[in-house]
Amino acid sequence: MSKNIFFHSEEIDYKLKKKKKVRSWLKELAKIEDKTIEELNYIFCSDDYLLKVNKEHLDHDFYTDVITFDYCENNLISGDIFISIDRVKENAKSFGKSFKNELRRVMVHGLLHLMEYKDKNEVDKAIMRKMEDFALELRIKLKK
Repeated sequence: MSKNIFFHSEEIDYKLKKKKKVRSWLKELAKIEDKTIEELNYIFCSDDYLLKVNKEHLDHDFYTDVITFDYCENNLISGDIFISIDRVKENAKSFGKSFKNELRRVMVHGLLHLMEYKDKNEVDKAIMRKMEDFALELRIKLKK
């Protein structure tokens, strides 16, 4: 299996576990949506690093858990997904979820943006949440 999904870290020491399974899960989700992952980079970083990205590229001065840069063409998924590990930990605690569950949700959230899902209004947010839940259930099914 070619590795077209990559995992990096910036300003933190974080290593994703079970990368092969994560790649298979993300590729299966893309396949269900009639998409192909050409190149996808997950960059795990600190709150401060992602704040800097948010300010420099989006002119936003606030912390966030994920920022997605879309380079897709047609049905080929290509992009960079920056994830603040600090924010994911905080959100997991706030929402009463495990870190692993919250990280998976944020990872798939970024991928769903690359598959043209939006979250700027309440209707789109509900659809996005439904797809996140579907993706998390798919992960569980693929493990069996």
